[in-house]
Amino acid sequence: MTVLVFCAIFIFLGFSSQAQNLTCNPNDLNSLRTFLEHLESGIQGWSTNSSSVNCCNWAGITCNSSSSLGLNDSVNSARVVKLELGMRRIVGNLSDSLGNLDQLITLNLSHNSLRGSIPHSLFHLPKLEILDLSNNDISGWFPSSINLPSVRVVNISENQIMGPVPVGICINSTNISVMNMEANRLSGILPYGLGNCSSLEDLSLATNFLNGSLPDDLFRLSNMKNLALQENQLSGQLSGLIGNLSYLVHVDLSLNQFSGNIPDVFHSFVQLRYFSAQSNSFSGRIPTSLANSPTIASLSLRNNSLGGTIDLNCSAMVNLVSLNLATNLFHGNIPENLATCPRLRAINFARINFTGQIPESFKDFKSLSYLSLSNSSVSNLTAALGVLQHCKNLTTLILTLNFRNEPMPNYSSLQFTGLKTLVIANCRLTGFIPQWLFGCRELQLLDLSWNRLEGPIPSWFGNLSSLFYLDLSNNSLTGEIPKELTGMQSLVNGNISVEEPSPDFPLFVRRNVSGYKYRQVGSFPPTLELGNNFLTGSIWPEFSNLKELHVLDLKCNNLSGTIPSSLSGMTSLETLDLSFNNLNGTIPSSLISLNFLSSFSVSHNDLSGEIPTGGQFLTFPNSSFEGNPSLCGEHASHPCLSNERTPHLSAGKSRGTIIAMSVGIGVGTIILVSLVYFVILWLSKGKVVDPEKGDTDVNEKDLEELSNLVFLCQNKDSDKEIFLDDLLKATDSFDQSHIIGCGGYGLVYKAILSDGRKLAIKRLSGEHFEMEREFRAEIETLSRAQHPNLVHLQGYCKYKKDKLLIYSYMENGSLDYWLHEKVDGPSSLDWEMRLQIAQGAARGLAYLHQSCEPHILHRDIKSSNILLNENFEAHLADFGLARLILPNVTHVTTDLVGTLGYIPPEYGQSPVATYKGDIYSFGVVLLELLTGRRPMDMCRPRGSRDLISWVTQMRIEKRETEVFDPFIYDKQYAKEMLAVLEFACLCLSENPRTRPCTQQLLSCLDNIGSTPTSNPS
Repeated sequence: MTVLVFCAIFIFLGFSSQAQNLTCNPNDLNSLRTFLEHLESGIQGWSTNSSSVNCCNWAGITCNSSSSLGLNDSVNSARVVKLELGMRRIVGNLSDSLGNLDQLITLNLSHNSLRGSIPHSLFHLPKLEILDLSNNDISGWFPSSINLPSVRVVNISENQIMGPVPVGICINSTNISVMNMEANRLSGILPYGLGNCSSLEDLSLATNFLNGSLPDDLFRLSNMKNLALQENQLSGQLSGLIGNLSYLVHVDLSLNQFSGNIPDVFHSFVQLRYFSAQSNSFSGRIPTSLANSPTIASLSLRNNSLGGTIDLNCSAMVNLVSLNLATNLFHGNIPENLATCPRLRAINFARINFTGQIPESFKDFKSLSYLSLSNSSVSNLTAALGVLQHCKNLTTLILTLNFRNEPMPNYSSLQFTGLKTLVIANCRLTGFIPQWLFGCRELQLLDLSWNRLEGPIPSWFGNLSSLFYLDLSNNSLTGEIPKELTGMQSLVNGNISVEEPSPDFPLFVRRNVSGYKYRQVGSFPPTLELGNNFLTGSIWPEFSNLKELHVLDLKCNNLSGTIPSSLSGMTSLETLDLSFNNLNGTIPSSLISLNFLSSFSVSHNDLSGEIPTGGQFLTFPNSSFEGNPSLCGEHASHPCLSNERTPHLSAGKSRGTIIAMSVGIGVGTIILVSLVYFVILWLSKGKVVDPEKGDTDVNEKDLEELSNLVFLCQNKDSDKEIFLDDLLKATDSFDQSHIIGCGGYGLVYKAILSDGRKLAIKRLSGEHFEMEREFRAEIETLSRAQHPNLVHLQGYCKYKKDKLLIYSYMENGSLDYWLHEKVDGPSSLDWEMRLQIAQGAARGLAYLHQSCEPHILHRDIKSSNILLNENFEAHLADFGLARLILPNVTHVTTDLVGTLGYIPPEYGQSPVATYKGDIYSFGVVLLELLTGRRPMDMCRPRGSRDLISWVTQMRIEKRETEVFDPFIYDKQYAKEMLAVLEFACLCLSENPRTRPCTQQLLSCLDNIGSTPTSNPS
């Protein structure tokens, strides 16, 4: 037997080797040449220059000999059987000539930039088994006639194809098992005909524009395992014939318009694991067979109109892990038997009108980790907590909008040792903050807002070392703010590891004018919300210890005394609200140093003196200071007089002194005004402009003065003088022929001075305020920043109304140019060069973040701001969006600036720039280096336009190696590339806290270059 197997392998290899050595069939060669001619890009590894070219040796092509295919060919030429050119950066239209490859078995042109319609000839290849054109920009309609008798897999997902679903493919394609047409523009009803694809196992028509009901013949596909129809406009009742698809594993009908009852046929499904029908209009009860399914693991029926009682047979549902029935019309009691579901971990029963209370049986709910009963009409909080304390794996408990007007239980015997998130908000609870909360040593987020709790705030909150979010607002709490709150460890050092709930587990925690906010735990900022109470006393100066606190809200209390100047030590603070209190004294000018402060209010107090100017105070509205009649300045109702800017006169000063000062000021003002008037009159008579000459003399004088105003920065590149005259001569007065690029607010010119020096000159223009801001930012940052991996600023000056920044010239331009613009650029940058570029850029960023004094945020990290010198060494450029920050400061407030595709998600929620924001943008650059793709490419099909989303999806599907640029992917470097990919995805984490710091980024990249088996962890 072994000998026979060996012989078979030998014969197969012999045939294969022989086929590759044979000359390809002339007809096949001509077809491939025509295909190539229709492309705008070449195909690496294809050569058509010689008349004796053997196409079987071209990249991506597999040939078999004619004899092995059973063909009668006198010369036994080789025939093309596989054309596999996925991820080859191919651009252009598909040629009809491919239809002449009549022996083709596999055609894979996925993940390219192909346009136009699919040639009809491709749908008449008799031996084609695999057709993969996914992730292109193909448009048009399917032909009415399709004849692919051998096809098994058809994947045309992520394109722009229109028209109806091509069910005609099933007439002659009885072997087809996979049909993926998701994320196109297919429309109309789903017609009859799919039932003829009798071997179909995987059907995905998600994210199209299909409407109407499902045809009955769809339910003849007895081999179906995966059915994905989500995100369409399908409607009508779901037929009970779906029970014929007994081998279904994954069914997603969500985000459609289905109505009526869910058919009671789930007993037919022998291996169904996932069923989602959320966000439809289903009504009726949960089918009995679904409530008894032994295979289902994830069940989501959220946001429908299902009613009746919830009756699940947990003794049968032995694999149920996640249950989401929120926002339905169920009634009755919470099912008592849920505790017997052996693997059930997450329950979302939000917005269900239950009666009664949490059942006693939940005491034995050992597997329960996440429970949301928000707005579910549950009563008896004392009993609920008495029961749930026995759920030892419970980490998240949401009970908002229940237990109306009940007392807060205060039994010290209550124990929730593993609880991390507790929300009992907007319940109008009475009583005091309970002592048993002190036993919740793992607590990270606590929200007791919008209740009627009285008494003092317990001092032991300061000892809950993991607590980073505390909301006690809108209660009736009294007494002083405990000084112990100024020592909360999580707000002092920020060392918190947040465990996220399951993805479909919402937290409704705040009632405001727009309803309820939806958030995940990791997105909550470190917060102390104590507003709208009756707190008294002063504000502790020791609040300055809370370096990690982002939100401090003390509004609407009875606090008195002055605002401590030490609050400037809360260096992460974004929101500070002290309004509606009894504070007096001045607003400390030290608060100007709070670089991240984006929301500030001290309105309706008894403050006096000048409102500080500078820093973020320039951005605050007047309403932040109203209700303080003794305040003066830019944001007040009146400007400051001289006596308001200086210390007030003591009570012992005589009234005569004040009168004398007033008279003196008045007389002096009259004399000054008169003097200014005569000077202006004299100038207007003395200056006469010749209408023929205009301002020639003035311009020449200005130019003569400006020639001496090229300021040089202190670095090794600027040891020789540079004059504006030199720059004008080198650029022909900034002629457009010298333009080499476009910067943040203006053009960039190349200048070669008379001594041979090459410079890049950025000419800033645009609106005056923004131009001034960018000019100052660039000067302040780059003049301090000197590092081998930063572009050096050699000087700066004014020219007419513009400003000029003078840089060292980078011979090889930008990384963006080599990756995305230059035709042969990607193939010129091998993996080792790309890794070297990433390491160099990381060193420059690490210097800005950690070594430069003061530290600098870049705020516009992108591939076009990484410049390459003659040795392809990386240099970070364009600090036009940077702001200086002082040591120990982690972020600065900002407008939403940056470049689309590189902006961190948190910048859209809060105008805050951080070091971790730069890390996110750097992660995008790492993906560009790995994939060769732009962060956003609107020319690509939906689903692959956003680089981050595409890579994330490919990782979920375990197809990581398919994202790599084919120009660099090599098994020799596969482990290194996978390690960089993992670390890039860590940099792109939605939660800024889980992103690495700059030093970790640099260490990881350096280790990858020096260790054969690097690990990003």
